[in-house]
Amino acid sequence: MLRARVRLEKSIIMVTLNQVSKVYERGGDTIMGLDRVSIEVGKGDFCAFIGPSGCGKSTLLNLVGGLDVPTSGEILLGGRSTSRFTSDDWTKTRRETVGIVFQAFHLIPGLTAAENVAFPLLLRGERGASVQARVEEVLELVSMTARKHHRPSELSGGEQQRVAIARAIVHQPQIILADEPTGNLDSQHGAEIIALLRSLVQRFHKTILLVTHSAAAAEAADYVWAMKDGQLVTRTQHEPVTVVA
Repeated sequence: MLRARVRLEKSIIMVTLNQVSKVYERGGDTIMGLDRVSIEVGKGDFCAFIGPSGCGKSTLLNLVGGLDVPTSGEILLGGRSTSRFTSDDWTKTRRETVGIVFQAFHLIPGLTAAENVAFPLLLRGERGASVQARVEEVLELVSMTARKHHRPSELSGGEQQRVAIARAIVHQPQIILADEPTGNLDSQHGAEIIALLRSLVQRFHKTILLVTHSAAAAEAADYVWAMKDGQLVTRTQHEPVTVVA
């Protein structure tokens, strides 16, 4: 196993995994979802994880987002250990620090695009003009202002994913977790979504962890970790790129 600790002395470390493992028990079988993974991802880094199905990519993302709990090891977000986080702590973290973009969009069917984007702010108890202003801002950022009154069923897959990204960033998270965000899209719309994520890194110094099967999508990242059998295997550094969303 290659120990994946990238020292970023001049950067703020936003995500740290220290010897993190996740073991599942299914039908009497023991399945190693993640195997002693150690990694550091700095502020403003765009890091991609690629590999075959079942290699641990989504497990890693779920652990960082608090959607699952590690069997052993420690995860730190912005230097703060999550080892003793309660479910309330994780809820607060996802409402303030972490934004998650899923492959399946997970938009609320009965709400318009603008209402879907506003939802995380309403859950935090925010109301009034400030919510509307923030929603308008992020919808413009993802080029969906003209479609803000449409419901998900009236939007294309690419448009739904843009709305999902707007919802994931409306609360101004420092860390964005993107789990196969282009998996349900054709190549053109997939490229547009990756360009949009890249622009969040370039313009706002967001930290992005991307899980993908797509080599083309991974090319937009600053560096790519190939995974196999729950471990980080090889790291590929990319030259800086500029992408216009």
